[in-house]
Amino acid sequence: MAEEKEQQLQSEDINEMMKFRREKMAAFIEKGIEPFGRRFSATHHANEIAEKFDELEEKSVKVAGRLMAIRGHGKASFTTLMDMSGNVQLYFRQDVIGEDEYANFKLLDIGDIVGAEGIVFKTHRGEVSVKVTKFELQAKSLRPLPEKFHGLKDVEMRYRQRYLDLITNPEVRNTFISRSKIVKSIRNYLDNLDFLEVETPVMHPIAGGAAARPFVTHHNALDMDLFLRIAPELYLKRLIVGGFEKIYEVARVFRNEGIDVRHNPEFTLVEIYQAFADYNDLMAITEGIIVNAVKEVLGTTVINYQGTEIDLSKFKRTSMVDAVLEVTGKDFSKAKTVEEARAMADEIGVPYETKHGIGGILNAAFEEKVEETLIQPTFVTGHPTEISPLAKRNKENPEITDRFEIFIYGRELANGFSELNDPIDQEGRFLDQVKQRESGDAEAHMMDKDYVTALEYGLPPTGGLGIGIDRLVMLLTDSVSIRDVLLFPHMRHKAE
Repeated sequence: MAEEKEQQLQSEDINEMMKFRREKMAAFIEKGIEPFGRRFSATHHANEIAEKFDELEEKSVKVAGRLMAIRGHGKASFTTLMDMSGNVQLYFRQDVIGEDEYANFKLLDIGDIVGAEGIVFKTHRGEVSVKVTKFELQAKSLRPLPEKFHGLKDVEMRYRQRYLDLITNPEVRNTFISRSKIVKSIRNYLDNLDFLEVETPVMHPIAGGAAARPFVTHHNALDMDLFLRIAPELYLKRLIVGGFEKIYEVARVFRNEGIDVRHNPEFTLVEIYQAFADYNDLMAITEGIIVNAVKEVLGTTVINYQGTEIDLSKFKRTSMVDAVLEVTGKDFSKAKTVEEARAMADEIGVPYETKHGIGGILNAAFEEKVEETLIQPTFVTGHPTEISPLAKRNKENPEITDRFEIFIYGRELANGFSELNDPIDQEGRFLDQVKQRESGDAEAHMMDKDYVTALEYGLPPTGGLGIGIDRLVMLLTDSVSIRDVLLFPHMRHKAE
């Protein structure tokens, strides 16, 4: 009850402040001043003025941004202006800008966006500032910034109203600047290896390329249902069939699944394919992309994620069987029947489904007992064929595939394999997936006859890789949740 009353009082305060701001807007209009201005050509950003003070002192500059603080002292006032680069102090004096302009200045509120021209100087306290000679109102803020302008702390509101989060929590902006740099570093790394960036459809007639539940939409003109892509994989491999040899796509993908700290219904990955290569080549590329990104963004390969030091220059390799054996003491390679594998799982408390074969139970044991222990960068290989419908079988052991996943801080970051290029084997695995789907597995792969047809024309031996960009950004920015690295994460409808 007390909380509801406090919220009501806050709402009343905000409504009163909004009323005052609209009155000030009306006052600007009466003076013939547009409350929502036009083009302004800034000459400098805030950080440049501080960094280049020696050469800018006593010179005129133009800056533009949002007022984050106003401190009045009679006929002189200080304000803090924030732009993309940071903050700079503005100094307004009535005897400099004139009585009328100073009266206009008094109509400004925290949150208003202004453009200002003035002379660079230092105050008696040594703070780099701009003595304003004239200013323009660029946009009147009709709502007060949250929490008395001391930062937005409510996590849900931060995600719902990211624009306020970016205004009041400048460190958040740095996360997304880092994200842009990470994506750029990936592109540069691949471009320098002569990979070609391509684009493939977002709407697919068949949901394929991953084990996931898709979103369904309808194309009115064609009168057909389509699926938002869960992966670009099968289209990219069609391009390899067509003669491209080294390609990649930075792709937005959509999976109709749960939401948690590591999952969002739409996310970004980079998928990479190289003809005449195998999973070992793609492991090397994975390692190169990660090391290059961390050096570009942080200037070091040793990071601290959530209090844990991680060395991204050292990558361990192990098979899934060996990883499970090391943690649980159970060697699933010795299980010759499903019953033996189930018995091993029961002994170590690993749940499994009746549909699971030996490989599915091994994978369940890995996910339940091993994943969270893989803190330092670790490539896990030897995934069961049962759970890898698109990967090439291992030459020595057809029960496993030439596939890898990389885990850091107990989280999967990338998945790659030697691509299955045998159309007969591929069709058989699709049929197995169809059976699983008919048995109730909504994430099982659909039959894609056109993809099988493409393989029948000949797919060269190919290595493929997908890296979760959001998870890589989480790692390199020390972010706890995927929502912290998505500008506009999906949220439940807010109760009215």
